[in-house]
Amino acid sequence: MKRFRDEWIDEWCRENGWTDLFIERCCNYWAFPPSSVMPLPIPNKILREIKAAKGMSDDEKLWSLAAVAISCLASICCFILKNPLPITCAFGVVAFIVGQLEIEEF
Repeated sequence: MKRFRDEWIDEWCRENGWTDLFIERCCNYWAFPPSSVMPLPIPNKILREIKAAKGMSDDEKLWSLAAVAISCLASICCFILKNPLPITCAFGVVAFIVGQLEIEEF
C-alpha cells in the first residue's frame, strides 16, 4: 500500500533543492541532496512530517472505505440471515485492512 503520493515527495524535493527523485520500492524514496554527488534516502523525519501535513493517500482512503463498506454489508447480512458468520468473517477482513493501514517505523 502506498503511504505517500509521489507528488508530495516531489514537491518537497523541489522546495528543498533535492534533485532526481527515484523510488527504490514502496516508501523508499531517494534523491540527491543540494550540492551532493551521491543520492540519499529522504529522511524518515521528513516523511513523517509530509504524512502529518498531507493526510491519507489515495490507496489508504480506498482501503478505509472498503473496510467500512464490508462492515456495513456484513451487518446487514447478519441481521437478514440471523447468523453471526458474516460479521465474523468481516471482522477478519477488516482486521487485516486495519493492520495494513498501521504506519510502521521507517
